[in-house]
Amino acid sequence: MSFATAFGFLAASINPQVRYNPHAFAVGAAALFGAACGVIGLLVSALRTMLKERRDLRRRVEELEDRNWELGEAEERARGLLEAQGDLIVRRDAAQRIAYANDVFCRMSGRMREELLGSAFALPSIEQSDTTVLPDGTRIYDQKLATAEGDRWIAWREAMVRVPEGTQVQAVGRDVTDRVEAQRALSNARDQAEAANRAKSGFLAMISHEIRTPLTGILGMSDLLLDTALTPEQATYVDAVKTSGQLLLELIDEILDFSKIEAGRLDLDVRAFDLIAMIEETVELMAPRAQQRKLEIGSHVDSGLPQWLMGDAARLRQILLNLVSNAVKFTERGGIAITVEQCGDGYQFQVRDTGIGIPASEQSRIFQEFEQADTGLSRRFGGTGLGLAISKRIVERMGGRLTVQSSPGAGSTFSFRLALPAAGEQHAANVPLPALAGADVLIVAPTEASASLIARQLTDWGARTCLLGDEQSARSLLSERPWNAVLVDFAMGRHACEQLIRAACAIERRIVLLTPAERDEIATLRQAGFSGYLIKPVRRDSLAMQMLGEAGSVDEAYQHPWAPAPAATSDAAKRRLAVLVAEDNEINALLVHSLLTRLGHRPTIVRSGQAAFDACSGAQAAGTPYDLLLMDLRMPEGDGIETVRRIRAMEAERDRPPLAIFALTASAYDEDRTASLAAGMDGFLVKPLERRTLVDLLARVGAASSLAA
Repeated sequence: MSFATAFGFLAASINPQVRYNPHAFAVGAAALFGAACGVIGLLVSALRTMLKERRDLRRRVEELEDRNWELGEAEERARGLLEAQGDLIVRRDAAQRIAYANDVFCRMSGRMREELLGSAFALPSIEQSDTTVLPDGTRIYDQKLATAEGDRWIAWREAMVRVPEGTQVQAVGRDVTDRVEAQRALSNARDQAEAANRAKSGFLAMISHEIRTPLTGILGMSDLLLDTALTPEQATYVDAVKTSGQLLLELIDEILDFSKIEAGRLDLDVRAFDLIAMIEETVELMAPRAQQRKLEIGSHVDSGLPQWLMGDAARLRQILLNLVSNAVKFTERGGIAITVEQCGDGYQFQVRDTGIGIPASEQSRIFQEFEQADTGLSRRFGGTGLGLAISKRIVERMGGRLTVQSSPGAGSTFSFRLALPAAGEQHAANVPLPALAGADVLIVAPTEASASLIARQLTDWGARTCLLGDEQSARSLLSERPWNAVLVDFAMGRHACEQLIRAACAIERRIVLLTPAERDEIATLRQAGFSGYLIKPVRRDSLAMQMLGEAGSVDEAYQHPWAPAPAATSDAAKRRLAVLVAEDNEINALLVHSLLTRLGHRPTIVRSGQAAFDACSGAQAAGTPYDLLLMDLRMPEGDGIETVRRIRAMEAERDRPPLAIFALTASAYDEDRTASLAAGMDGFLVKPLERRTLVDLLARVGAASSLAA
């Protein structure tokens, strides 16, 4: 453009014919030049913009390439992770054609992916569980499939997924073959264990029955033999036989109890019971064994506690009997005390002894099965080591915890706390409790084990007590101050008792404490100056009657379980009963026949269930029905339960009053007790049957028969 301008300017200047205005030309040329520069500027700006956009596009392309690479890497990692987990993944379209299958599915099917895609192939199903549908629509189920690697259990999760082609169903399956097989093996093992446990229970029931049957004869015949004229040497031998039989019976009971607990069949029978009576009966049951070892034994229940509680009295008594039995076994001097106190919202039961004690390192082990604190103790003292284990399980079943505090040589204290609600109705006490506020009572005893419990009871009633252990101090104190009552333990010795009673001749209540074996001393002690006596272990009501001054009938009103039953004077008790005994064991039949004959009744023995039914039917038809039927459960020609059902049906058909029927069996299982009562029996007695239990039963039946007549 510059060249054209310059050429035109020179040409116009040289040509004379051209009217040329250099000024106008210069202005036009400048304008053209400015326009040209503007166009050039616009072109440069557009070029720069294009270069910048190209750089931005290149950067974006690079970023997209990086993101695509990252997405590819993530996809590879996800695919690798899924493949590494071993899950089967297959996706199908609406026509059930495979749209995607991972390597695991291909391997399980034994086919290539290209062969599977687009096909409707499915692994053959052998077994399938029920399908569960979740709220989001996911379906869950297990399948046993026949795969190229063998039969496998697969846990499937199916869900709907969206893809560009539409909606597909994606199934993810996990191989759970090991888990299923383990569960089935565990189930089979549990079934086998339950079968073995049932077999064990059946075996224990059978062997218990078979052991108790001859044991009944041993113990019963020992009792009958002890009632005959024996030399001292013969009586010693018979007593040893009876003691051994009782120990064997305790062992059988412990094993049966432990088997019930182990099988989870420990049921509680919650009902109202008399707390004081239960504690005192427990002490009296163990008193002969303790007194045979020259040990004191006693109990105390705080006066502020309700007398009637709700709970399983039988199981609670079993716990205390086990604890007291252990205390007696491992105590060589001193005594044992059972106490019950308020503790928060429950009651604290304690059994204290002055025995050998237990090292701290052994205290946790003694609650394990078949364990004792020292392995040498089982040889020295005997026992299976089951008593504490059973007691611990029962206490835990009742909501408590059994603990021990002990040290070697200082005795042991076993404690447990139970939250037992008070019974709705509190019965009135048998004996009014004495008001001893301001009364002074002196107690003289060589040991504090039971005397301290008596002092504690008197203190609850308001008395001031003083407990002394030697004769000289007691005699001095008797002469120094007045006393309202004095209690002297005959264990101080005959001479000491006579000396003390002379010093206490001015005291109104002069009471001597005796063991059941010392009853023959009562007359001599009365002549010496004692106004009354109490049999150890002392019952609360007996102590109350003595402190009230009603001493005439204390011993007769509260007879101890091991003492001979008092002679019955009522017509009902004197009545001779016709007793039918269904017993197939000859020795036990002879035993029951001898016991009933000695008690003045008329027994008839039958050897089978059919014979028992025939005897009852014939007696009713003749108008001379039996008063009582003692039925063994395991009988030939019809067991006891079936026979009783037939007898009850016959009575209903003939409209006859029901016969008193009691099971008398060596089986101690609750199932047999329940079945017996359900069949129509009136009670359940376990062999070996104690004479006192039989006497009480006959007295009740005799009284009921008299009322019916």
